[in-house]
Amino acid sequence: MTTNQNPTGITSFRPDLTGNSHAVSSGHHLATAAGFRILEQGGNAIDAGVASGIAINVVVADNTSFGGVAPIVLYDANADRVSTISGLGRWPKSATLEHFLEDRGGDIPPGMERVIVPAAPDAWLTALSDHGTMTLEQVITPALELAHDGFPVSRGVGRRIAAAWEGFRDWPSTVEVYAPEGRPIAAGERMVRTDLARTFERLIEAERGAASQGREAAIRAARDLFYTGEIGEEIVAAVQEGGGFLTMDDMASFHVGKEAPETGRFSGPGGEFEVYTCGAWCQGPSFAEAIQILDGHDLASMGHNSADYIHVLTEAVKLSFADRDAFYGDPDLVDVPIKGLLDPSYADERRSQIDLEAASPEMPLAGNPWRFEGREAPADYDYQPPEPLAAGTEGDTSYACVVDRWGNMFSATPSDTIAMAPVIKGLGFAPSGRGTQSWLDPKHPSALAPGKRPRLTPNALLAFKNGRPWMPFGTPGGDAQVQTTLQFFLNQAVFEMSPQQAAEAPRFQSKSFPDSFWPHAYFPGRLDLEGRIDDDTAEDLKRRGHLVTRIDDFARITGDVCGITRDSEDGTVTAASDLRADAYAMAR
Repeated sequence: MTTNQNPTGITSFRPDLTGNSHAVSSGHHLATAAGFRILEQGGNAIDAGVASGIAINVVVADNTSFGGVAPIVLYDANADRVSTISGLGRWPKSATLEHFLEDRGGDIPPGMERVIVPAAPDAWLTALSDHGTMTLEQVITPALELAHDGFPVSRGVGRRIAAAWEGFRDWPSTVEVYAPEGRPIAAGERMVRTDLARTFERLIEAERGAASQGREAAIRAARDLFYTGEIGEEIVAAVQEGGGFLTMDDMASFHVGKEAPETGRFSGPGGEFEVYTCGAWCQGPSFAEAIQILDGHDLASMGHNSADYIHVLTEAVKLSFADRDAFYGDPDLVDVPIKGLLDPSYADERRSQIDLEAASPEMPLAGNPWRFEGREAPADYDYQPPEPLAAGTEGDTSYACVVDRWGNMFSATPSDTIAMAPVIKGLGFAPSGRGTQSWLDPKHPSALAPGKRPRLTPNALLAFKNGRPWMPFGTPGGDAQVQTTLQFFLNQAVFEMSPQQAAEAPRFQSKSFPDSFWPHAYFPGRLDLEGRIDDDTAEDLKRRGHLVTRIDDFARITGDVCGITRDSEDGTVTAASDLRADAYAMAR
């Protein structure tokens, strides 16, 4: 096929899974089954989403950790409100930029020194307590069974564990889990996670012990065991033994943020859309900025994946990511001009900077969003654009979304990878090594600092259509996440593809910005195209100045997107899952 034909002619390899009641789509079929089981037992989308997310922490063993991160966006149908849970930990109070500059030679090495406070457990438990209906024991039981009884390693997980072997082979506690016979566990072999199962059992025991005080208090008792009790003490002891900075004070003082979402708006042939995401402690708002920049272009007339279309999307992402690099940081400690960045007039200004015939040869200069907030940049703002850097990057993340019969929606992006930090013996999970997404340039808004959150790549999304809740969606993929979800969204909002067609359509991704993972590789002008994008289109993009690189068809590096749409009129749900990795969906 040619890439500018009517996209409704694309035949998907998987059917759109439709139902009248509820659906789950996630980065692994066993995690999808876990969430679906909870829905069938009468739980709501948040109960099922937490069950699916914790199951992902078991079975997507290489790219997520129960001690990692888990940003969440959810829609509460009763309250008719979208809210977010930050799911991202903070640097320990004793961690300093000077340590890594002076004692580590300007490096943030893998291991316990990069560990921040584990946030995923608090995110799961906060979502469950505030918006769910079930007990922790009910929603964690599917994950407990998988950890205790074992599960066959999927082809994708097995391949990624093998690729990460050099990064974890010197950590005996990690080797015990992922290479129990002295070699990386292979696809099809059974992985048993006994220590992690025991951690789950301990949390259940804590909840049971406080059951007489009510559901929320009992869930809080499980949380306390992790953050102020024995599990927390074991985490801190292991991190400190490995040279890290985490203390019980860091654990006890931590709570995830419960925040209003940031929003981007877009008008397309498919309707009027609002997309909600988490705050500028993650890259989510760059999606919102990008769709507002694109809102002024007639994308439909360009044709799907035409040279014009790919060029304009790529240049919009470059502008959005230039602002991401220049302004994003922990809003608790950094003055982020988010209102200006997401002002429609600012999007108009940035849109005017796109040359339709010439690619920006590097990441463009950042804009001036301060002006759209009626103020000047702070006197101490001194951001400098980065220099090119050829380096590698790290793997990243999974995803889960749920829609229930009542119209509640759940969207979460659990993460933290196998080679970030060692597994803690006796607990069965690695603490969050997300410090890798900090900078050591003191002028950078996401520079490492005590008590600060790194700038996170995982970002969950939830879209409204014509004023009604429509679709939770998201993907793994590091810096590819915004680009992948942008294409998935536009495939539906502009080209009116079905969700499954939108997930399978050919993709492209820019590398013309500093990578979010240490040491922040940067390849000015690079544009990766999947093989199904035709040669004439590739040549046209080269003519405009893009440095085109060919990647495989259905390349995993472009993500593993999932999404579920809900028809607001009749309640019909339609679930989609990517086939670039292990994602799978279920609906009824």
